[in-house]
Amino acid sequence: MRHVYLAATGQNRGKTTVSLGVLDGFQKRGLSTGFIKPVGQRTIIEDGVPADEDAVLMRSVFGLTEKLERMSPVHIPRGFTRQYIEGRVVDDLGARIREAHATFSERDMLLIEGTGHAGVGAVIGLSNAVVAAMLGAPAIIVSEGGVGRPIDEIVLNAALFERHGVRVGGAIVNKVDLDARPDLAAVLERGLARAGIPLLGVLPYRPILSNPTLAMVLEAVNGETINAGPDLDQVVGSVAIGAMEPAHMLERVGPQTLVIVPGDREDVLLAITTAHLMGPASGGATALGGNGPSEPPTRLGSALGLVLTGGYRPRQPVLDAIRRADLFATLVAEDTYAVASEVHDLLVKTHPSDAGKIEEIKSLLWEHLAIDRVLEVAAEAPA
Repeated sequence: MRHVYLAATGQNRGKTTVSLGVLDGFQKRGLSTGFIKPVGQRTIIEDGVPADEDAVLMRSVFGLTEKLERMSPVHIPRGFTRQYIEGRVVDDLGARIREAHATFSERDMLLIEGTGHAGVGAVIGLSNAVVAAMLGAPAIIVSEGGVGRPIDEIVLNAALFERHGVRVGGAIVNKVDLDARPDLAAVLERGLARAGIPLLGVLPYRPILSNPTLAMVLEAVNGETINAGPDLDQVVGSVAIGAMEPAHMLERVGPQTLVIVPGDREDVLLAITTAHLMGPASGGATALGGNGPSEPPTRLGSALGLVLTGGYRPRQPVLDAIRRADLFATLVAEDTYAVASEVHDLLVKTHPSDAGKIEEIKSLLWEHLAIDRVLEVAAEAPA
């Protein structure tokens, strides 16, 4: 069995996205492939078994047959860290991981997915660097777009892996705006080469992979649904705060914009609903050119949905206007700043039911990731 440890430079860098693409690539190469998440931080119950949600995702998407107890041997529920520090956890967690890892010995390839940056898990003696060293697996590090930041983060994480004797086989940079900066891949490759780290892939930014859907927003803010709108699976393209005069607000709102606005700003709410109902064909809000000759113009002010803050319920005529426009709208008690922070920090995860998103991930990774170079990084697991 060969194996490789997929790490990241922090939370929400796209490690799960890369895992999906890498597993898909291994299977397209005809390899019998397994998946293990040695230490999980986001535990769910599946078929009565507690497991990290990424293990559940991979098992569902790829039809993996190993038991969840093997795919997710250690998970950290709320309060676990304190119990460990206080000496109330007596299990040999490292032994549990090694035992689970050994059950994949009949596979051609094993993808080991870490948790967060190289040091995450150190508080319980199981940092990513420690686990990778314990299993004898080379590491690949995932970061996200930019130039200086991803290189700095990758080099920093590589240092901790190397300190524990783990070979860093390369890096993948995710969420890169290649349309605006087509030269960025070459710049990143040269920058990482200075630190002796090969660049294995640069993945372009795609909103569907990075931004939440309306359903995710609704779940995160836990509000009262005023109107569900036509499709809760629509992806939020941008977020605007309704804290200015209606005319100025409309200039900042497009078809994929989620507007966070106090529920008592009825002037803004009516302006948005009116713009949405009128549309460009009726001489409504100002139109911008589309993205191509065959695409319709974009309507300013025609929002995707509304989050009404402060617990202020609009008067009935305003609610009726929202429903006539069939805009997504939810009412929450928190103030605008708190809600905006929640939405900004929303950790977007991929779920087994996200069929379209998963297919997009597979296609994107197959096109932009050098899967054969990933296979070259993989090493044989120690006997």
